[in-house]
Amino acid sequence: MSKLKVGFVGVGRMGANMARRLADLGYEVSAIYDHHHPIAEAMAGELGAKAAETLAEVTAAADVIFTVVTDDAAMDEIFHGEDSLLVGAEGKTFINCATVSPESHEKAAAAAQKAGAGTLAASMASSITQAREGTLYLMVGGDKETFEKHEQLLKDISSSLKFIGPVGNAANIKALVNMVMNINTAALAEGLGLGESLGIDLGMLREIFSQTGANSRVLETDGDDMVLRDHDCFFSAAHAAKDSGIANGIAKKSGVPVPLSEATESQYRKLINLGLGDLDKSAIAELTFPGRAGATATEK
Repeated sequence: MSKLKVGFVGVGRMGANMARRLADLGYEVSAIYDHHHPIAEAMAGELGAKAAETLAEVTAAADVIFTVVTDDAAMDEIFHGEDSLLVGAEGKTFINCATVSPESHEKAAAAAQKAGAGTLAASMASSITQAREGTLYLMVGGDKETFEKHEQLLKDISSSLKFIGPVGNAANIKALVNMVMNINTAALAEGLGLGESLGIDLGMLREIFSQTGANSRVLETDGDDMVLRDHDCFFSAAHAAKDSGIANGIAKKSGVPVPLSEATESQYRKLINLGLGDLDKSAIAELTFPGRAGATATEK
C-alpha cells in the first residue's frame, strides 16, 4: 500500500471520483476541502479522510494536493491570500486539474515556487466515468523533474498521459480541445435539429453522419442524448460556456479570429440565460430542435 498522502481541494463530480479511484488503489486520501463544506464532509466520511475547515489544513495533511476548482477566481482564492494552500507548503506538490486560463495556472505555479512547493498543471480531456475508472486523458505541464517524481501517481488515474512542457501549455491545449469539442457539439445540434424539421429519420441520419465527413466523437457521446432529450450532466452547458470563453480570450490576445467559437459560446450563454446551464452540454440541442422551449425562446 502506498504511503503517499493525497489531499483534494474541490470534490465535485470530477474531484470526488478521482479521490475514490486513488483510495481504491491504496493511496491515503488524508484531507478534503470544498467550498461547500457539507460536500467535503460527505466525501471525507466515505473515504475516511479529514474534512478540512481551512485550505492550510489540507496542505499540512498531504504530500500531494489535487485541486479541481471551477474558474480563475476560485484558483486565485486557493493560492493567494493569508488563508491559502501555500501556508506551510514547502516540499509539497500541487497538481492543478481545473480548466482555467493559462495566466491563472502560471500565477499559481509562480506563487507555489516562491513558497518552496512544486506544481503541475494536469488538464483532463475526459469525463466523470473516466475519473472513476482511472482512465483519464491527461495533458501535464510543468517542471519535468516534478512530473517524473509523480508519474506513477498520474498513471494511476489515467490511461493516456502526456507531458507537454511548461505549465501554460496545459491550459492552452485544454482550451483548444474544449473549443473544438464545443463547436462540434453545437454543429451536431444544428444538423440534427434541421434534420428533424425536414422530417428525416434521425436514427438513419446519425448512422449516415457516422460513416461520412460529418462524423465526430461528439456524435458518439451526445447524438442519442440530443434526440432523446436526455441531458443528465456529465459536462455542463455552463462549463462549456466558460471554456469557450477561455479559448476566445486566448484567441483575442493572439489576434486570431475565431467566429465559430464565439458563436458557440453565445449559444451556451443562451442556455444559461434560459436557466439550463446545469444541464449537460448536449442540451444545446434545446436551441435547435423545432418545438422545444429553448428554440422557441431563442426565436423571440
